[in-house]
Amino acid sequence: MSAMSFPCLTVTAALPAAGAIATAAVPAARRTAAKWTALLFSVATLVLAALVVVRFDPGGPGPFQLTESHTWIKDFGVGYDLGVDGIGVALLALTALLIPFVILAGWHDADPLEAAEPNRRWRPTQGFFALILAVEAMVILSFEATDVFLFYLLFEAMLIPMYFLIGGFGDRAHAGGDEAAATQRSYAAVKFLLYNLVGGLIMLAAVIGVYVVAGTFSLTDIAHLRATGDLSMATSTERWLFLGFFFAFAVKAPLWPVHTWLPNAMGEATAPVAVLITAVVDKVGTFAMLRFCLQLFPEASKWATPVILVLALISIVYGALLAVGQRDIKRLIAYASISHFGFIIMGIFAMTSQGQSGATLYMVNHGISTAALMLVAGFLISRRGSRLIADYGGVQKVAPVLAGTFLIGGLATLSLPGLSPFVSEFLVLVGTFSRYPVIGIIATVGIVLAALYVLVLYQRTMTGPVKATVQGMQDLKVRELVVVAPLIALLIFLGVYPKPLTDIVDPAVHQTMSQVDRTDPHPQLEASR
Repeated sequence: MSAMSFPCLTVTAALPAAGAIATAAVPAARRTAAKWTALLFSVATLVLAALVVVRFDPGGPGPFQLTESHTWIKDFGVGYDLGVDGIGVALLALTALLIPFVILAGWHDADPLEAAEPNRRWRPTQGFFALILAVEAMVILSFEATDVFLFYLLFEAMLIPMYFLIGGFGDRAHAGGDEAAATQRSYAAVKFLLYNLVGGLIMLAAVIGVYVVAGTFSLTDIAHLRATGDLSMATSTERWLFLGFFFAFAVKAPLWPVHTWLPNAMGEATAPVAVLITAVVDKVGTFAMLRFCLQLFPEASKWATPVILVLALISIVYGALLAVGQRDIKRLIAYASISHFGFIIMGIFAMTSQGQSGATLYMVNHGISTAALMLVAGFLISRRGSRLIADYGGVQKVAPVLAGTFLIGGLATLSLPGLSPFVSEFLVLVGTFSRYPVIGIIATVGIVLAALYVLVLYQRTMTGPVKATVQGMQDLKVRELVVVAPLIALLIFLGVYPKPLTDIVDPAVHQTMSQVDRTDPHPQLEASR
């Protein structure tokens, strides 16, 4: 097979899927071998993702590159169609980058279950890491799918491994004891599943509606039919179909008021799984708004923009306000993520090139910054055995490296200039303000509140007198430093030099803008007297 015909998109998604099977098949007694198997497959996937990035030409012809197309279910017009634009490539690379760190950070997360099942009737370690790789495979393929039905199947299928990761392998650091922890984990997992299943069922009806109207599930074919005027879709039909898709993506994102599953899921999951939720899986929702909502239903997207911007603004302020009042470290980060997703969605529907470029960069940078902050928080919680902020104090005096990395992750979360999230947030605000100045101005409240909840969190946990409960706390170990150091280095590098990302993303954003038939507003300069 020639290099040009090598199906790199399929192989990039198939490798973690094969890794999940291989990890699950490792004998029960060989727990360490299962961990290394999962890690090696995740690193190999990262290498293939790097190959995809290298082969992708940001200035290349057509909306999608590295395309693969095969008939799958001929009678229903379902195809196995893959392709990536700059947005898909950036998020594919983010996913492949984060999974090795998730696996390393969760190296001992299944150990309590192994201790509880000494007769080894099931294999918690093998199951934990196999489920992570299964999620990675589905997320990567969803970023590559250009067939609407294929995307829908992946969108729903990834809920199954996530349900077991939250409910079966959840956080044991719970104030109410083991029984209360088990109840909360079960509640969080069921809530996550039900919310997303309802959104998926509504989306299924809309997917069927798209096929009835267009006669195909292919995104490229639908775009061609629309461009040539051969696709006839009544205004009311387009709006209803748009709402079906958008609702499912808003739940996944999550957007207020369908956000309430996220604090429960992130709070009860282990820190690595919480990163998997908010830094990887949730990005499928915001990505799909760009790829499917705007490209399939451009007129309906413009029609719904005012309401969506208001919902995004509520998410920004509401999430930040609730983060300020949290006593639980992980729930604070969860509400901060709701606020950040509000910025992302606001940037998407501002319908400006700056806003959409900023939103895409925000997806990537939020993934890196939240991973850094949440994983360090997980290391902190595992040492003390508590998620409550009040149980900490003076940590920087006994574990200065841990405190320093926690501070950098927190500063990235509040978008400090010089760290990568600042560029994203700045572009989103500029892009929004140029078309919707009132929305842009109010959204800046989220920045002020972010500074408040991050700095107060750091002050209460890391500074002040050393509490007796944190005396003797160990600093970060070598494995933990290997997890955190590259993420912090990326935050700094992309904060100082974001050009590698913007060069990949900008052409795809301009393509999306042309399909929605939007142009950037021109500055209104007052004539000199």
